[in-house]
Amino acid sequence: MTAVVDGPLLSPKQEFAIADSTARLNCFHGAIRSGKTVASLIRWVAYIANAPRGGSLVIVGKTADTISRNIFDVLMDPAIMGPISRRIIYTRGAPTANIMGRRVEIISSNDARSENRLRGMTCAGAYVDEATLIERPFWDMLLSRLSVKGAQLFCTTNPDAPNHWFKKDFLDRSHELDLKHWHFTLDDNPFLDPAYVKALKAEFTGLWYKRFIEGLWVMAEGAIYDMWDPDIHVVTSLPPMEKWLGLGIDYGTTNPFNALLAGVSVPDRMGQRRIYFAAEWRWDARAQRRQLTDGEYSKALSAWLAKIPDTYGPGTYGVKPQWTVVDPSAASFITQLYRDGWSPVPADNSVNDGIRTVANLISADQLRVHASCKGWLDEVGSYAWDDRKADKGEDSPIKLDDHALDAGRYLLHTTQAAWLPLMERLPA
Repeated sequence: MTAVVDGPLLSPKQEFAIADSTARLNCFHGAIRSGKTVASLIRWVAYIANAPRGGSLVIVGKTADTISRNIFDVLMDPAIMGPISRRIIYTRGAPTANIMGRRVEIISSNDARSENRLRGMTCAGAYVDEATLIERPFWDMLLSRLSVKGAQLFCTTNPDAPNHWFKKDFLDRSHELDLKHWHFTLDDNPFLDPAYVKALKAEFTGLWYKRFIEGLWVMAEGAIYDMWDPDIHVVTSLPPMEKWLGLGIDYGTTNPFNALLAGVSVPDRMGQRRIYFAAEWRWDARAQRRQLTDGEYSKALSAWLAKIPDTYGPGTYGVKPQWTVVDPSAASFITQLYRDGWSPVPADNSVNDGIRTVANLISADQLRVHASCKGWLDEVGSYAWDDRKADKGEDSPIKLDDHALDAGRYLLHTTQAAWLPLMERLPA
């Protein structure tokens, strides 16, 4: 691709992303001040210069102010765009702009009328600023309007929660979709003042650092398990288990049903035992388009446990956990388990006490999670305190995407008396 600007040099990451952004959907995401916005806008201008005819070109942002600040302040800056900036004609707050001789529609997605503007459009191209701030119905409508042959969309975003719909349904499925994306870190921008970079890195720690400096999709603000570190706490193989502690169950009919198996390992070389979430069974009735009965859940759990490899040696299968701890609201399911020969225990659902129990285990590196426990791992980084309730003096988590987390909390908090004495380190 030939250069479209006569401005500052581009970083290797910017050059690669600009040249490689040939898919229907193209996303530039990552850290603040990493160069992703400049790269995406250079690519957008290049696209407009050769965009297909017969359809509208659209710029979308959360508000008119953010569109003006994040997009047009850059496009109209000669220091960034060079002489091309003179071919950008826009008045702050106007519904249209002229870029490279083409009319471009400006739409702020927080306006209830904005989706109506999309409904009648046939689009030849779109640019979306801060894609994670766009409501999902609006995003889906925009994609449906990109019907002109050769139409492309370009977007930017900072990382959000790891279970955000944009990441789960689009970035994580790029291999299934006509979608390319590029992850930018602060270090991908070599043109920043080194003193500024050093100061910025020093100002952020923990999850904030991972999100704003490294550009990772982690929950930062209000994270409940902010001590969680996948590099430390996620494992791909299990040690032998001294005991299979139990099965924690969060019951769901329309919401997902989650069962989480935990074991206590034999002492390691330092004399330390740990609890491992070793396996997970999940049934999402909405995704499967079929609800299961209590009897079907019970039968499915028995079949699942029978197929789990025991960790005592190759060729041994079948796990019989000591405890079966069940969502206390699932009275009918608890009754069904009794009928089927289980010995279920209603969970202690003291939410904050249970959260502290799990947090203490994570902080002490006494809880690790097998990589196959996808539900728990998807949810842990997004588990956050409810800001609205915090304003009222209440400590309460946001009740969203927490089914596997609830299953684990039920099990660990209810069975403390069984595992707590085992966590003391043995003499070396």
